[in-house]
Order: sequence, then structure tokens, then C-alpha cells
Amino acid sequence: MSPEPKVFGPNGAHTHTVIFLHGRDSSCDEFAAEFFESETSPGGPDEKPHTLLELFPTVRWVFPGAPVLHSARFGGIEMSQWFDMWSVEDPEERPEIQHNGLRQSGEEKEVTGVPRSRIFLCGISQGFATAVAALFAEGQGAFAGMIGLCSWMPFATRAEELLGKGDCDDISLSSLSHLQAAFAGTTNEPIAGVNAEAMREIPMLLTHSLDDDVVPIQNGRRLRDILIMQGFAVEWKEYPDGGHWVNEPQGMDDMAYFLRRHMDSC
Repeated sequence: MSPEPKVFGPNGAHTHTVIFLHGRDSSCDEFAAEFFESETSPGGPDEKPHTLLELFPTVRWVFPGAPVLHSARFGGIEMSQWFDMWSVEDPEERPEIQHNGLRQSGEEKEVTGVPRSRIFLCGISQGFATAVAALFAEGQGAFAGMIGLCSWMPFATRAEELLGKGDCDDISLSSLSHLQAAFAGTTNEPIAGVNAEAMREIPMLLTHSLDDDVVPIQNGRRLRDILIMQGFAVEWKEYPDGGHWVNEPQGMDDMAYFLRRHMDSC
């Protein structure tokens, strides 16, 4: 059972919602507190750095909490994670232990109070891997945008196999349908319901630091490449430092600019 999400209501009119999934072995409370300590470059009339909470007063921030699950690798101890996995360095090691958790996490719903076109779906590390899996499993898209920090593509080899050898213009609805089947935990046969246009219209910002010693940047680049090959519009940012976290201040500036730009367009 998942804990209650950490929610920060808007200061005034509610125009948009940001749903942000934390990483493995963290919690919604811990992640939200640390995330809102991160600041942008000095700017604005007061020439001060700001948090995203301060910069976007009309946004409702929702930080869901992952369930506590048994860890196969660590002797069955319980830890907060969206799905069990053997290795974040090599996410495809022991993939069979990931299926159930990924499917169940993708089934969770969040009441947001605004249309989907005004919702940003975001995550860090395993949190964004879960968001990507949920996106493909549902197959409907239509979010205002997605932001992923230091993450990876779940079942990357399978996703690459489904892409085939064609270029982006040759990719058909069938690859998205097969990905939907794979992430929804159904058979390998395509299932109905994928809205390819609404999926591929979602703007995405992916960021990763070169010195990330938890999730190698190669994993993030592979996620980027798979999404681009599927026809998604991906904005990719690499930073020389920042570790397995948000780069400051440039990474925060990039997120603020991305949110502002796509809030204004919807």
C-alpha cells in the first residue's frame, strides 16, 4: 500500500498540476523537502534565486509515495520503491522481477483537478522510469509535458527490438501498440487504444549529470535515443556535475524555462 502523497496547493488560482515521482529508497516527504531547497539562478525584480514552488504559484505540486516492497537483491528487506529491481547501474539485469511492480505503479491514479493537458508528469531516477512505463502502458499521452532527471528506459532492449531498423518516419502505430502490451503486462499481441498523435506531441525534458555515480549517464542517453526514435520531441541536457540529483542552478533554470514555456502554450 502506498503512503499518502505530499501535496503543495497553489497560492491562488489553480492552473496546472505537476506530479513528481521520487526515486528508489526515498519518500515523497523527503524528496519534496529536498527538491524545494534547490534554487534557480538569481533573477527577477528582486535579483534573488528562487525555488520552483516560489516561481509557479498557480501550480499544485503532487509528490506521490512509492509502496514498501521486498528487495530480491538485498535479502528480502523492505524498501520504498515503485518496483523491485536488481541493479540501477544495469536496469536490465533480472528484468523478470520488475514486471509486477511496474504494472501496479502504472495503474495508480491521482486526482489533479485540472485537465490532462495541464498536467506535467515528472520523476527522478526510478520515479521517471515508472512514469515512462505508465505512459506506454496507458498509451493515451496528451500531458502538458514530462520531465525526467537522471533516469533510464525500462526494458530498453525490448523497446529497441520493437523499433526495428527503420528511421523515425517509418515507425508505425504498431511499435507503440506492442510497447503498450509489454508494459501493460498483456500478451505480445498489439492491443487497441494507443493514441500515437497525443503520445508523440508530449514535450519532454531529460537531464543528467556526467558525474552521476548511481545511474550512469549512458543509461539516460539510451532513454533519450529510444524516445527520439519513437518520434517524441525530447530536449536533452547534460551537466558536468550535480551527481544523482538536480544540477544547480542551470538544471533548475532549465526546468523553470521548460515549465514556463509549456504552461504558456496550454
